[in-house]
Amino acid sequence: MAKLGELTLKGSNIKQFEKQLLSNARSYLNKDDGVKITLRAGRMYFVADDSYSEKIEYCLNHLIGITGWAKCLVVEKNIDAIKDTVYQLCAEAAKNGARTFKCEARRADKSFPLDSYQINREAAARVFDKKILLVDVHKPDIKVFIEVRDQVYVYTDDKKGTRGLPVGVSGHGLLLLSGGIDSPVAGWRMMRRGMKIDAVYYHSYPYTSDEAQKKVEDLAARISAYGVSVHLHIVSFTEAQMQIKKSSPESWSTLLLRMCMMSVANKIAERIGAQCIVTGESLGQVASQTIENMAVTESMAAYPLVRPLVGMDKEEIIADAVTIGTYDTSILPYEDCCVLFSPKHPVLKADKDEAKKIYDAMGIEPLLDKAFESRAIKRFWNGHEVTEP
Repeated sequence: MAKLGELTLKGSNIKQFEKQLLSNARSYLNKDDGVKITLRAGRMYFVADDSYSEKIEYCLNHLIGITGWAKCLVVEKNIDAIKDTVYQLCAEAAKNGARTFKCEARRADKSFPLDSYQINREAAARVFDKKILLVDVHKPDIKVFIEVRDQVYVYTDDKKGTRGLPVGVSGHGLLLLSGGIDSPVAGWRMMRRGMKIDAVYYHSYPYTSDEAQKKVEDLAARISAYGVSVHLHIVSFTEAQMQIKKSSPESWSTLLLRMCMMSVANKIAERIGAQCIVTGESLGQVASQTIENMAVTESMAAYPLVRPLVGMDKEEIIADAVTIGTYDTSILPYEDCCVLFSPKHPVLKADKDEAKKIYDAMGIEPLLDKAFESRAIKRFWNGHEVTEP
């Protein structure tokens, strides 16, 4: 049983959000007929044989739009059946070393003759009287949850969910995905706001290695576990970077590279029908992310530029990366093209008009068109690369 979160606050469009959440859940399970999924009254139910437990738990650990979940026992809708089940769970917990417990009842079905307080009292009585466990309402070793709904659901081990809105209800974004820590987190954060995410990676072989590209592919696969699927557009940027190096001031090279990336991102966004471009920029973190330089980058965007990490510090971003499982991959020692071509003394407070003048003087658009048209596309679904049907 999964608990729905933010989407329960929606009004007349809640059915759209629920439909998307159900569709996403079924996608994780590959529409397996062995799992019955239903959604009612703020809860999502997965009913299946125990052999499906691993698949269902993977789904619930990654499904965006739920606040928590638990594997439940379904018992008869009477207090004696509830008391028996609570006693069995507490006795088992005592064998495993628990010393204290607490019951937490929720009576969604108001026709049930006992209220939540009375259910808690009755359910705990036998465990307490027989000294199986002691009561601790503040920090118990085990909590027994009792939900009285269409049926009675009893569980002890509730897991946290990813929260947010179901992926797919908030449009489509294109993520600039590098091999670093920040951009995968940015993509994940937009997924949690309900956005479908595809990604673009700029590769400068032989200056960036095949291992660097594999690293980014692994990151795309990892975030696809939360976003249902991710298409990764791999753009060869070697010629563009050579042109920047040859025909522009060295101090401007990183910023001009960002401008070129944005130009190609515009083309990809138009092709795939994305409604915005997402980056992992955080204000002041590196030279290209001063407010002046970010304004220059944004001036090249033909779509809204979304920066979900802009006010976060590095420790907060790292914590998210650890949570979603991208951190260990992101810190592998394979540099991306931005790092390899970084000038010793980059411009820190660029002027938009001056930047555009230098950019236009390079005559680089034909190379960017070529890079766009020759890009490769890889598709990732549920944490793995897949071949298009």
